[in-house]
Amino acid sequence: MMHKITKAMAVIVLFAVAVQGYSQTVKKEVKMKKKILFVVTSHDTKGSTGEPTGFYLGEVAHPWEVLHNAGYEIDFVSPKGGKAPVDGFDLTDKVNKEFWENAEYHNKIEHTLTPAQVNVNDYAAIYYAGGHGAMWDFAHNTALAKLAATIYDNGGIVGAVCHGPAGLVNIKLANGEYLVGGKKVNAFTNEEETAVKLEKVVPFLLEDKLIERGAKFEKSGMWQVHVTTDGRLVTGQNPQSAKGVGEAILALLKKAK
Repeated sequence: MMHKITKAMAVIVLFAVAVQGYSQTVKKEVKMKKKILFVVTSHDTKGSTGEPTGFYLGEVAHPWEVLHNAGYEIDFVSPKGGKAPVDGFDLTDKVNKEFWENAEYHNKIEHTLTPAQVNVNDYAAIYYAGGHGAMWDFAHNTALAKLAATIYDNGGIVGAVCHGPAGLVNIKLANGEYLVGGKKVNAFTNEEETAVKLEKVVPFLLEDKLIERGAKFEKSGMWQVHVTTDGRLVTGQNPQSAKGVGEAILALLKKAK
């Protein structure tokens, strides 16, 4: 009788150990899945024109859909924190509508983090959304640049689209080199800026500045989809390229697993 009880107890103990091990593995896997940090502008006016601007809604919503549907949690940071101004507000676009009406993420975009509130080790990737506002408050924000450099130096991914690459122009890595130096990059082109008649309004031309920083600038015709991946850096030319940037970031995240 004692032999049978001992044997039964041993089976129970082994089962408990197995369950505990599985539980720890699941918890470890959940813990290991890092988040993605979206950067949006705090700037709401196009220079001295008085015209409103902000982050371009489709450049947030379309990559968000790709990455959110893949199971990633996304947080939002802006130079000033708090409510982010929005441009390109088109809710006839079903993806824009889905994002804007998602209660959790609408709350996040209304209450963006400041750079100081970000725990950089929580993120596998950082993505700079465009919108003309980015031209005024991304490039010289050293706190955002430090976040992106740390994520990249830790093996993470940096992405940007349209005017979002304004956030890349002054990022320096641990080796002292510019992030974009020697890398294939694209962004809103000089031709596109001229076409929207803001080439003399923006503080600098993004294409020229990236080239000045040593980037190998790529581009397609105006408003054509163009996504460039160079290692762990992903950039897109215009709003039409936003979904493709999200897909390229996701492909790199899957590859890194």
